[in-house]
Amino acid sequence: MKRVRLVVAYDGTHYHGWQIQPGRVTIESELNEKLTMLLGEPIQVIGASRTDSGVHARGNVAVFDTEHRMPADKICLALNQRLPEDIRVQSSEEVAADWHPRKHRCIKTYEYKIMNRRIEMPTQRFYSHFCYFHLDLDQMCRAADILTGEHDFKSFCSVHTQVTDTVRTIYSLDIRRDEEDMITIRVTGNGFLYNMVRIIAGTLIAVGMGQIRPGEMEQILEARERRRAGPTAPARGLTLIEMKYVD
Repeated sequence: MKRVRLVVAYDGTHYHGWQIQPGRVTIESELNEKLTMLLGEPIQVIGASRTDSGVHARGNVAVFDTEHRMPADKICLALNQRLPEDIRVQSSEEVAADWHPRKHRCIKTYEYKIMNRRIEMPTQRFYSHFCYFHLDLDQMCRAADILTGEHDFKSFCSVHTQVTDTVRTIYSLDIRRDEEDMITIRVTGNGFLYNMVRIIAGTLIAVGMGQIRPGEMEQILEARERRRAGPTAPARGLTLIEMKYVD
């Protein structure tokens, strides 16, 4: 028996998120089905990040156990021949038998994209949130600076979050605009609460529109109330970029 770690990229547009759901097609169900076919034994992957419906990934991580003799580093190549074209395993490697993707210290990076122009570009509609109103990037960056560091992010997570510890550390929160008016919010941290990145994005959009002042971020954090932050930005603009394990 060996444990294999996968780095998985996918376009989440046509999936009901990562986690298996009865009667729905998910990233996890596709991996389980195709790995079972490939290896000839029942396979159930364990994912690191349970992304929501419509969220994309370039570097999600999963593991599974197998008795098959196929070398671990060859599994990704064989598996990709069976997966739908909107899911691709970037790498596969053998890891320790007790290695678990949700129990090791990890630094996660997400990007949220906002198409900020007068008329929407249809080729980007599944990968960005369209905002007609011009966003003030300087104000958004001022607000982002306040969120950087260790804080209690209870105001920036779904009210349905069941975790008791809502303190997280954001190592960097950068915002840039390219020549085609695509704004990218890139955030790296030691972990994120449910919908935390999308709520941060929605709040920063509200700042950019002048609905929230940058200085109000401190009061929003201190309030520890979801209703004080901005709206939850749509899932399609969010991509899990990387999960970097540090031990």
